[in-house]
Amino acid sequence: MEKKNLAWGVGGALLGLGVAGTLLYYRHRPTIPAGVEAVKPFNAARYLGRWYEICRMPMPFESGLSHVTADYSLNEDGSLKVVNTGFSLRKGEWSSVTGRVVFVGDRSEGKMKVSFFGPFYAGYNVVEIDDDYRYALVFGRSLDYMWIISREPEVPEKVLRRYLKKAVSAGYDYYRLIWTEQEEF
Repeated sequence: MEKKNLAWGVGGALLGLGVAGTLLYYRHRPTIPAGVEAVKPFNAARYLGRWYEICRMPMPFESGLSHVTADYSLNEDGSLKVVNTGFSLRKGEWSSVTGRVVFVGDRSEGKMKVSFFGPFYAGYNVVEIDDDYRYALVFGRSLDYMWIISREPEVPEKVLRRYLKKAVSAGYDYYRLIWTEQEEF
């Protein structure tokens, strides 16, 4: 009986260390692709409000969604609340998910991370934004995550070209982009 308890104690300790290590990894891993810098200075108060998704890299949790928006507001603790909403053509219904955005370091830099699932955060980095906070280019922590967002459902061609050029020069594959349907239906 003592051997079982000892084995369980060692196994439990190893399991606990594994879980702790995984949580530390997710908490402290890089949040921005190598060689890319987030916008500085960044004004979080001006970033609040509604943004329309213009395009994104493919990701399972947005598969089949059109009319995607992100609404940002300020939480009491200084983090940001984000509510992502989209329309599923397959299901014929709207869906939404709420997340928490926290700054990585200084609040005057657009380097953040977002969580929709408990303690697991993903990089969310504003790497380009116009002076009026109408259009933004956002990179995740890797080349699998990228968004172009706008305060309106469309982006001027000149802005779109500049943002796409920056994304491609950072290593993003233009041909993988999904263009989000935003026309009224």
